[in-house]
Amino acid sequence: MTDGRFDYLNTGGVRAAKVAVTGLTDEQRRDMAKALLVHIRKQENPWFWEGRATALAVVAVGCLPSAAQAAQLLGRRSVSLRAVQTRLVVEVARERGVTWLADLAYRLADKLPRTDPDDGWEFIGELLAAEQAPPPTGDLFVTGWVRHLAWPREQRQRGVPLAERMAADPFLDALLPRLFEVDGIGVHMSFDAPWSRDGDDPENREKMALPRALAALAGTGRLDRAVLLDGCLSRLLRDDRPAALRAFTALLDQLAPTGAEVADRAAGYLRLLADAPAPVATMAQKALRQWDGAETEDVLDASRAVLARPEKALVKAQLSWLDRLARRLPDRAAEIAEVIAEALDHPAADIRDRVATLTARHGHAPAPAVVTVVGDELPPPAGPLPAPPPITDPDELAEEVGVLLDGRTEALPLDRVLDGVVRLAGTDRATLRRALVPVLDRHRHSMYEHRWDPCCICELVGGVLYTAVEPARAADRRGRWQALTAAVGRTPEPDMQNPAPTRVPAPHRLWRARIAEVGMRIGESAYPGLLAMPTSATGAVDPMALYERIARLGSGGPWRWDLTQALLRLPPGPDEPLAAKARALRSPAGDRLATWLRDGGLPAPVAEIVTVPRQEGYKRTARWATDWEYDRQPERRRQVRLTPPEGYADRFGLLTVPPVPLRGNQGDRAAFWASVLPWHPGVVAAHALPEVASAADQDVRGATAVLPLLAESGGAEGPALDLALAYGLGARHEADRIATLDALLVLAAAGTLDAPAVGDHLGALVTDGNVLPTRAVSPLRDAATAGAPLSTWRLLAAALPALLAAPTAPRGTPDLLSLAAETATRTGVRIEVPGLAEVAGRGGSSRLVREARRLAEALDR
Repeated sequence: MTDGRFDYLNTGGVRAAKVAVTGLTDEQRRDMAKALLVHIRKQENPWFWEGRATALAVVAVGCLPSAAQAAQLLGRRSVSLRAVQTRLVVEVARERGVTWLADLAYRLADKLPRTDPDDGWEFIGELLAAEQAPPPTGDLFVTGWVRHLAWPREQRQRGVPLAERMAADPFLDALLPRLFEVDGIGVHMSFDAPWSRDGDDPENREKMALPRALAALAGTGRLDRAVLLDGCLSRLLRDDRPAALRAFTALLDQLAPTGAEVADRAAGYLRLLADAPAPVATMAQKALRQWDGAETEDVLDASRAVLARPEKALVKAQLSWLDRLARRLPDRAAEIAEVIAEALDHPAADIRDRVATLTARHGHAPAPAVVTVVGDELPPPAGPLPAPPPITDPDELAEEVGVLLDGRTEALPLDRVLDGVVRLAGTDRATLRRALVPVLDRHRHSMYEHRWDPCCICELVGGVLYTAVEPARAADRRGRWQALTAAVGRTPEPDMQNPAPTRVPAPHRLWRARIAEVGMRIGESAYPGLLAMPTSATGAVDPMALYERIARLGSGGPWRWDLTQALLRLPPGPDEPLAAKARALRSPAGDRLATWLRDGGLPAPVAEIVTVPRQEGYKRTARWATDWEYDRQPERRRQVRLTPPEGYADRFGLLTVPPVPLRGNQGDRAAFWASVLPWHPGVVAAHALPEVASAADQDVRGATAVLPLLAESGGAEGPALDLALAYGLGARHEADRIATLDALLVLAAAGTLDAPAVGDHLGALVTDGNVLPTRAVSPLRDAATAGAPLSTWRLLAAALPALLAAPTAPRGTPDLLSLAAETATRTGVRIEVPGLAEVAGRGGSSRLVREARRLAEALDR
């Protein structure tokens, strides 16, 4: 029971909190401090924000004896200091005679949340300003400072130009050097100034406001120009994510170094030219060419690295520089031409043509290249790793739960956590509670349900974990759990009149039912562990391992959805000897296993490619949707319809995938489903297609993470996976294209990639307007470079006819033709490409025609 003296903490009574700590004697203050800590420990929902957090901070500073204890209380994850009224806290400290406010600020700075350093930064900064104390220089405090510059809390600061605010900032001089040392901070430095004093003042709303403000302060003498130049070069030379380097490149552009300043830093600029990301290397190249005082040997050394880079604009500019250098130094022209010749095997055909012209002009005749490689050269796949051993220690389980709730929930870690909870709850719940409750309380914010996402399981997982340590809470959740288990056998048809995204795919319904079943059954008896716990990292279960688990159950009945999932994770095909052993167990679980093994498991469904149009009237009938959501839908999308084989009762809807009306993306869940049916990647791909397609036609991030998992499974792929790979090649984000590339290489190495089918889908998607061919160039080129030139060539040969037959060739077609010519030449394999001769025979010298001719010539050799 909580202490009624602290009711104002629950209501956010800031004034009442101040009154409560005013005029206390030392003994009264000590008593209040003890009572406060007891009261906080007994809170069932100990969340403090805004008024509640201010009241808590006032009482903490007003009665706790030290900065250490105050920081321990206010630094909890359940206390948000984002909107605390610091003025009241300082007033209480002054009245009490507290001298440790700065120490409190430093301790809280060490506790800033890594995922959100804004939460508490202003409170800390205002405490330091009140005490006129120097700021801490830790990474998170510096990051919070930069973000505070973009969005100051005080209204009066929002109309002040950023350079003016920074000039008066008490932390500027101490924190400026750290801007060039904190990894990733450049992402936060790239903001646009959102506030302006005058609505017609465009300067204050320019992009890259912070770099502009720093350059402006250097121009007025408030900051040392040399410090900024050296800091930028130092940061760029240490490298970082490209997005984090843009602010420093922009700052150098704003500073516009003179020739003398570039000369003093020439070694750094040359290193950036050779090794840095393209925007940084381009900046360095521009600065060096404008100065034009670098030693020839240094330029040639850097050029060798630049000419090997894939960025065409950078390479072309370097070739122009070398051409100019050779003209100016005729006695060294042959040596310079030899360096130029190193780009003769550049991926871009127009660059190769340019290189050939320059080498001939400057007197170098390279030896003709000899092609010796034919076919793919990929190492055989290593096979899936075994699953980690079960969790049998409460402390290990607590650690794994913390990792699970800290990041993106994945299937195998969740399986291990559920299995560990079941094992430990049935043997030593008291120890489990001591280990798990602190972790769950720290991650309570990770267990809220995202109601906009019908597939969200955050609250479901959290409810099960809390029930494992507090069984009394199960009654409140039982109705929800029963509904989830009952929903598995229902496969709703898409409702064209009400297309709001309420449909949850069948694999996800099964996942939810399994989690809910654990919540309902946990602790009922000493269940020895989940039958469905994978033995392989793919999610597969070894049949003999399942037999042994069932044998340990004895005559006790298995959990329904646990056994169902375990059976679905078995390899397909009959196994009569093991079926006989399972039948001999004479138990319900043994009988189900025997029947499953005798029948050969899940049959193959019938797959059909269908095109689904954008639902007319969606904008009008879906009240939750906006015009923007409707307009960003593709006009049509290719999907795969699955139907179970005739006579098979698809009780769980796993083999039934009807065409789904186009709608907003439902979240990133498909990677979860690969372990539901680890031997049926084609079925999982059909369920996942709407999500994977959204990576290409809606620019959704992270939607192709399922593809490498499906490729590694080893089961039969089918047309759905081929279509998913084609969508993945056209994904908007590079990480999604890389995931697709990984899947392609795994399948090619295993000899199961149907490259012509993927290419045929890619060509159709491009002509439909669902995939941009320019996006597919990079992963396909990387596939050829990684050792799969034949698979790449076969894929391109199937994709190109649709592109060449289009009235206007889609943008990127010349790049695909160029890559096709390279891979055809490299492999020596001749594949007819319908429509190629017609395009190659056109008049003119457009790049499309030139590349078509190049491919035609390669096929005629």
